[in-house]
Amino acid sequence: MAELHELTAREQSFLLRTGALRPGELVEHYLSRIEKYNHDLGAFIAQDAEGARARAAALEAAGHPHAAPTGSFTRVAPNSFRIESPGAEPEQILWGLPLADKDLTERAGLPTTFGSRAFAGHVSTRSEELVQTLDAAGAVSLGKTNTPEFGQHGFTENLVAGPTRNPYNTALHAGGSSGGAAAAVAARLLPFAPGSDGGGSIRIPAAATGLVGVKPSRGRVPGGSAIGSVGGLAVAGPLARTVGDAALLLEGMIGTPDPARYALRAPELAPGALLHAADNPQGRFRIAVLRDSPWADDYEIGLDAAGERSFAEGIEHLRALGHVLEEIPLLRSEGYSAAFRVLWRMFPAAVPLGSGGEALLEPVTAALRERGRHVPALDLMGALGFFARFERDVIEQFSGYDAVLTPALGQSPRPVGFYDLEDPDESFRQQVLYSPWTSFVNVAGLPAVSLPVSVDEQGLPSAIQLIGRPGDEPTLLRVGAQLEDRIRWQERTPPGFA
Repeated sequence: MAELHELTAREQSFLLRTGALRPGELVEHYLSRIEKYNHDLGAFIAQDAEGARARAAALEAAGHPHAAPTGSFTRVAPNSFRIESPGAEPEQILWGLPLADKDLTERAGLPTTFGSRAFAGHVSTRSEELVQTLDAAGAVSLGKTNTPEFGQHGFTENLVAGPTRNPYNTALHAGGSSGGAAAAVAARLLPFAPGSDGGGSIRIPAAATGLVGVKPSRGRVPGGSAIGSVGGLAVAGPLARTVGDAALLLEGMIGTPDPARYALRAPELAPGALLHAADNPQGRFRIAVLRDSPWADDYEIGLDAAGERSFAEGIEHLRALGHVLEEIPLLRSEGYSAAFRVLWRMFPAAVPLGSGGEALLEPVTAALRERGRHVPALDLMGALGFFARFERDVIEQFSGYDAVLTPALGQSPRPVGFYDLEDPDESFRQQVLYSPWTSFVNVAGLPAVSLPVSVDEQGLPSAIQLIGRPGDEPTLLRVGAQLEDRIRWQERTPPGFA
């Protein structure tokens, strides 16, 4: 008999719908695992056991809105199933499923530190739109997951809660900035979790911890659309063990957008379209293979041995599945590094701080904040103009392909204590070399997914990245599900967390 945490979120959802499992049981199971393992991981900065139990009880009292199952499971491995014709049920699609909020997202009544000592003790008085959407979808939040200060870095370490560690080796980082969410899902402390991604912050920790991480198109998730933000970079998306689980959570994060309030740049999808793509992974596609990085104009970009192996394996698997692959260069990227550094300095400068807050900032954040305050308006306008041209150029370059394949990371997960916490330039260089293929996807506003294709000699996950056409998350999910069926990465578990 499988333990509850061994089941996928889709399987748990099916059991909840049939009444074979109650939300309260699932909540208690995951709360006990958090209590047992979080001390070693630093995945959660706060738990909300009382609120989760009350939420679960309320859901049970109301009953599942679709109690009669609309599909069935077919067993394809000892503890693995495929959903047959599950149907689209946008109303409370996440009913009874636990997750947690990233500590950049405010939920009324819970602490939100934004990964910073400057906000230690801050208790939110409002719930952001993404939280409201997830609640409306029937999810149950168990607390807040760790993030670096203001979500600024591709690793998760801060002075308010400490580092988040990788479940595959707790001496290593779990990536960032959604590192707490990734560690929690990889260690089976949650079935899945929402994250945010402004330069790779979903895909980096997903790759480091063996998960599927989806960065949606700009505008896809109304509660984390990036539309209106500086540079239009940061979007909300899911981290999960399987493609189907990621599709399920993404459906719940999208909710039902109000066309009167949102001018979505991403083409609208019918409810259930993402789940349908994950469950029906047919198709042979034309896929570009890209090794170039826009950072190469200013940094010596490389791919370590584990990354080379996973990239080669990904290419081999895709060809074996019948896809047509063709290597391409990345054109016209000169100036990318300078433009991105302008925005990196601007982010912390825009954070409103109360009295005494400046003195509590971490050294890298304080230095960036000071530099950001002195960015000339013409430099900011130039960076934004460059991004607009770069977006257009990248979409044009990729337009002849259904997807683009790149490595996910340039290096294996780094040790805790590896990153420079004093010098912003050195920290920036370290992060660029770690993840040279993620941030340009945010600039272009395209969807992308990190897929854990292999395991290296040390037992660490190693991943590839697939980038899609504007608004075409379904093709990425189809290709991802094909690879998942072939590789069976969903059956991997970090040692000590089974």
